[in-house]
Amino acid sequence: MAVDSSLAGRAFPATEPYTVSVEKLREFAAATGSDFDGGTAPATFPIVVAFQAMTALMQDPEVGIELHRVVHGEQRFTYTRPVVAGDTLRAALTVDSLRQIGGADIIGTRSEITDADGLPVCTAYATLVHRSPAEEPADADR
Repeated sequence: MAVDSSLAGRAFPATEPYTVSVEKLREFAAATGSDFDGGTAPATFPIVVAFQAMTALMQDPEVGIELHRVVHGEQRFTYTRPVVAGDTLRAALTVDSLRQIGGADIIGTRSEITDADGLPVCTAYATLVHRSPAEEPADADR
């Protein structure tokens, strides 16, 4: 079953606050093979907060997305300012677009990441590809 087309334009509540620490930045850099010299966060670090927002989208039972049918199709970030240790960040996700192609739902999302004062820090754009169960091969459960 395709995701309900009324999902396009829907906004989700902001995530719980996430405080960025030097330890978390070092762990992220080590896990991703990126650089962290104690200054600004690696460029893709905001995915930590944006992923919380995407998870809330995928876990909403009204949306109809099944996580095991999702492929992360694209990710990009636009910055207002760099992320640094001590920031407390939240992400508010909006579904910008939804279209169906070849039995898959192509879901475009935008997560506005703000600091503790509600000021913009970064926008994370993602494309999620949700495969319809009808497109699953007959022997997929084997």
